[in-house]
Amino acid sequence: MKDRDNRTRPVKIGRGGPPGSGMMRPAEKAKDFKGSLRRLSMYLRPYGFRLLLVFFVSVLGTIFTVLSPRIMGFITNKLIEGVQLKLKGQVGSTVDFDYILRTLLVLGGLYIGASLFQYIQQFIMAGIAQKIVYDLRKEVNEKLSRLPLRYFDTNSTGDILSRVINDVDTISNTLQQSVTQLISSVITLVGMLGMMFFISPSITLVTLVTIPLSILFTKNIAKYSQGHFIAQANALGELNGHIEEMYTGHDIVKAYGHERKAIEEFQRINTKLYIASWKAQFMSGIIMPLINLINNIGYILVAVFGGIFVVNGRISVGDVQAFIQYARQFTQPIVRTAEIANVIQSTIASAERVFELLDEEEEIDDPVDSKVLDNPLGKVEFQGVNFGYDEDEYLIEDMDIDINPGETVAIVGPTGAGKTTLVNLLMRFYEIDGGKITIDGIDTRKISRGKLRSIFGMVLQDTWLFNGSIRENIAYGREDATDEDIYKAAQLAQADHFIRTLPNGYDTILKEDASNISQGQRQLLTIARAILADPKILILDEATSSVDTRTEILIQKAMDELMKGRTSFVIAHRLSTIRNADMILVMNNGKIIEKGTHEELMNQGGFYEELYNSQFAA
Repeated sequence: MKDRDNRTRPVKIGRGGPPGSGMMRPAEKAKDFKGSLRRLSMYLRPYGFRLLLVFFVSVLGTIFTVLSPRIMGFITNKLIEGVQLKLKGQVGSTVDFDYILRTLLVLGGLYIGASLFQYIQQFIMAGIAQKIVYDLRKEVNEKLSRLPLRYFDTNSTGDILSRVINDVDTISNTLQQSVTQLISSVITLVGMLGMMFFISPSITLVTLVTIPLSILFTKNIAKYSQGHFIAQANALGELNGHIEEMYTGHDIVKAYGHERKAIEEFQRINTKLYIASWKAQFMSGIIMPLINLINNIGYILVAVFGGIFVVNGRISVGDVQAFIQYARQFTQPIVRTAEIANVIQSTIASAERVFELLDEEEEIDDPVDSKVLDNPLGKVEFQGVNFGYDEDEYLIEDMDIDINPGETVAIVGPTGAGKTTLVNLLMRFYEIDGGKITIDGIDTRKISRGKLRSIFGMVLQDTWLFNGSIRENIAYGREDATDEDIYKAAQLAQADHFIRTLPNGYDTILKEDASNISQGQRQLLTIARAILADPKILILDEATSSVDTRTEILIQKAMDELMKGRTSFVIAHRLSTIRNADMILVMNNGKIIEKGTHEELMNQGGFYEELYNSQFAA
């Protein structure tokens, strides 16, 4: 249904830097970081005990990891002690290999224990993350089913899919990986600082001098490179859009001989992407060498001051060795924490987009005492109906229509006249602003949407078939349909013959876009589906506009069969197809300006006659 322009928001492609770029990329910022973080944390509350267990296991694993360099220092001290005694010529002196072996076994146990605790931590957190995301996806899917058609008209499909898939996946990855890494990094940082101060407060203070330098360089480089990453993301999005556009319209490009122009445009965008990517990657490439340079300065300071302290007998060589290991590992949790903070910023922005979808206004709830039409006749009335997409402007105003059971009503008019809008109101895809619409005398607002829509069958200009067998696609019209019912519906729809000529007949698998059958054949299958559903009221939206004359005759026969004994609304663009309609409604600017049969309207010499003659003008 494309009678009015869809108002869409642009879809952003390729946000941020490429995966594995090696440095912090500019995160998409949330509008309300604290509020969205608080709301996301609500999903974690049911798993409070497990999260506490994750924290406890992470503490144990970190303690094991932090103790390891200290114990290795004990081994070094014991070796040096034995060698020094031998050099002094002390009788019976030897290296205490038994002590070293026992200590190595303890060290091995610590490494195994640390790995085991990390595994337990990841295992528990994976379960929490996947259950939260499972619930979130379920909540989003249920929300989409409750949203009115207005939401899908005013939001692009790409944007909705991005929220449902990409943003939820971002939340999933962060909960499963970044949360545990953040906990481990913070505990590791605290543990290492504690061990370093325990060994030597003086050398620890010397080591900490290098941290402001690391932070200063990282912050400035990240800030400078942000513009290049943004330029890279924009160029990547532009390139993706160009490739998609040229690929989907490659036959038109070739037909008009614009291959060279398309290639030149690709080269231009590709060059822009290359320059932006090179600059972004260069900046991400120099940050680690700079940090390593600062770390090496720290190692030198530790070695110099450690050597002085060893000579003065203030600490042992093993303590210096342990200190160097701590100093080497000390910057890792700092950098990792900064990166995770950036990831969390982007994750909260994704969560905010998901929450925006969940907070969208839903369809009005069905009445508790909803009416049921057990045997609908198909009498439809519009009584003083008012409707507008915008609150301050009516598209349809004071509309009155009276359709008897079994009548065929054609709706004609220029693009944007309100033809499809009228059908959307009939099926309660939109709620009317005034008046009422009745079926068999019952206000449609007093009938549940599910029951109301089950009365209707639709055959649209844009066919919808899913990836499955032809049998399954036809059976979509009725859950309890037997094979005989399916065959009969296909025969009435003039589709049985072409189906049986296919290699696998009714078991032929349609591709996702049903591109392995023709447009006309797709249309016949949708008519077969509607026949199988056996609706009392039909909506036909120019089902023959995209097919050849021979196929149009087949489709018209199928639709004539489908329309027998049913109230039918036919949205027509080719006026030659609705000459035999019981009533023709001529719409313009949301109003019915003329009403009658084809002969009556032609005799009036008004808008319809002008519209009709314009289609057959020489």
